Amino acid sequence: MQRPDRPALGERPVERRRVGEGALVLERHHRVGDGVRAAQQLQLPLHRRECGVLTPPQSSEHRRIVPHDAPPDEMYVPFMLLFKQYYLGCLSQASYLVGDRRTGRAVVVDPQRDIAQYLADAATAGVVIERVIETHVHADFLSGHLEMAAATGARIAFGAAAQVEFPIDRLDDGERLPLGDVELEIRHTPGHTPESICIVIHTGGPEPYGVLTGDTLFIGDVGRPDLLGAAGWAADDLARALYRATRTQLLTLPDATRVFPAHGAGSACGKSLSTETSSTIGEQRRTNYALAPMSEDAFVAAVCEGQSTAPPYFAHASQANRRAHAFLDETSPVPALADVPEGAVVIDTRDPRDFAAGHLDGAINVGLAGRFAEMAGEVVAADRDIVLIAEPDTATEARNRLARIGFDRVVGYVPAAAVAVDRLRAASRLTATQLSAVALSDVQLVDVRGPGEVRTSGRVPGAVVVPLPELVRRLAELDPAKPTVVYCAGGYRSSIAASTLRAAGFADVSDLIGGFGAWNDGARPVER
Repeated sequence: MQRPDRPALGERPVERRRVGEGALVLERHHRVGDGVRAAQQLQLPLHRRECGVLTPPQSSEHRRIVPHDAPPDEMYVPFMLLFKQYYLGCLSQASYLVGDRRTGRAVVVDPQRDIAQYLADAATAGVVIERVIETHVHADFLSGHLEMAAATGARIAFGAAAQVEFPIDRLDDGERLPLGDVELEIRHTPGHTPESICIVIHTGGPEPYGVLTGDTLFIGDVGRPDLLGAAGWAADDLARALYRATRTQLLTLPDATRVFPAHGAGSACGKSLSTETSSTIGEQRRTNYALAPMSEDAFVAAVCEGQSTAPPYFAHASQANRRAHAFLDETSPVPALADVPEGAVVIDTRDPRDFAAGHLDGAINVGLAGRFAEMAGEVVAADRDIVLIAEPDTATEARNRLARIGFDRVVGYVPAAAVAVDRLRAASRLTATQLSAVALSDVQLVDVRGPGEVRTSGRVPGAVVVPLPELVRRLAELDPAKPTVVYCAGGYRSSIAASTLRAAGFADVSDLIGGFGAWNDGARPVER
C-alpha cells in the first residue's frame, strides 16, 4: 500500500524546501581518505553472432583491438563510442564511462567512491565528464557522485522520482541526452527502487548498442524489491512495478541489445546473479527465470521468494547516498596508533589463521583477502570509531574499502607486530575430525551461511542457522555460557562470526576450519 506522503512509482517527488534544491556546500578539507587498488577495467568490444544473437566474450577481462580484416560477422564498439566497464570484485559492482570520442563529451554511471580511475581514463581519452548518472539510490555501496561533481564540475542526475537532499538533474522517462553521435535514452524502470532507471546507448545505427540496466536487470536475475520496507514501500508493490518495467521497458528492446548491469555474482541485491558481467536482451529473454512468460502474480512470488538477509549496513549506505557527505581522499595516509582509543571497535584485517595465533582481546577478524567491506558492514555498526589491525601497506586499502560502503570513522591502525605479546589472545579452531569426536549435543552449533546455502547442501546435525547479517541482532537467541562452534562454507565468515561472539562476551567459541565443506565428506552425518 502506498504511503500518502509518497509519490506514485516513477513519478517526481513533491518538492519541499531543502530537498533537491539549494546550494550544495561541501568542505574540501573534510576528507576520509582512500587509495584502493584500481577496479577491474574492461573494454567490451567483441561480440560474436551465434544463432542470430550477439553474445558477449566469455572472459570478463577480454580486451580486443579491431583488426583491419575483421570478419563481417563480428561486431565491435562503434568507433565514436567510448565505453568502459569497471568491475569491482570485492563488492560485485559495475560502473561505466560512456562518451563520444568525436565531441569529447562523456558521462560516468554508478561510480564507486574512489574516482581516480574515471578521471585518468577520461583524460587519456580526451573527453570531459559532464554528467554523473545514478541508475538509482544505491544501498550496497556509497556512490561517488559527490566526489565526481566536485572534481569535474559534472552535474548529478537521477531518475525523476529520486528523493535526495542535494541538487540534481531529474531525468524523465524517454528523455534523450545527446553526447554527439552517441545518445543516451532514459527509461524509467521502478521496481528495485521507485526511482530506478535504465540507460539505452544509441550510436546512430538501426538498433541500440546496449543498455545499462542498473539494479533492474542482472545477468540471470532482477533486482530484489524488498529493501525499502522501512521507508514505506511494500515489496509486493515494487515487485509488480518491476514486472511491468521489465516487460515494457526492457523486453521491448531488440534481442541484440547488449545488457550491462550494475552488479554480478555475490551481490546481495539479488539472489541468482551470474558471474558474467554482460549479456544481451535475447540471451536474458531465453535464460533469465524472471523474464520467462508468466503472470504478474507468479512473477511477484518468484522474485520475492528466497531473498537473502540484507546486510545491516544497507540502510546506512542508502541514507548516506541521499545526503551531502565528506569527500573521499584516495591518497591520505592512515594514522599509526600506539594503542586503541576507548570506545573504538577493532577490526583485525589478517588471515583467520594469523588472527587465531594471537589477537587483541575483543578484536573482530575480517580478513582483507575476502569481501572485506561487506562483511565488516554485517557485524560492525557504522557509527563506531574503527581501529584497524593492519600493516602500513594494507591499512590504506582497508580504510578505503570501508569508505566505499560509507564507513568513514577509521581513526587509525595498529601494526600487529606492535601489540605486546602479553596482550595477545589465541582463538580456538577445530578441524572436522575434532568436531566429529565431540558429542554434538554438548555444544552450541551455529551455521552462519545463508538460507539458500543451507537448503542446497544441508547442515551439521543440531546446528542453528543464523546467517552472518543477522548475527548481531540475534545474539539473545544464543547461550553465551555454552561451548559454541561456528561454521560457514569454507572458514572465512566463521572467523568473523566467532570473533564477533567473543567480543560480545561468549566465553568458549571455536570456528570450524574449512567450514561445512570440510565436514561434508560423505562419511559424516548431514541434516537436511
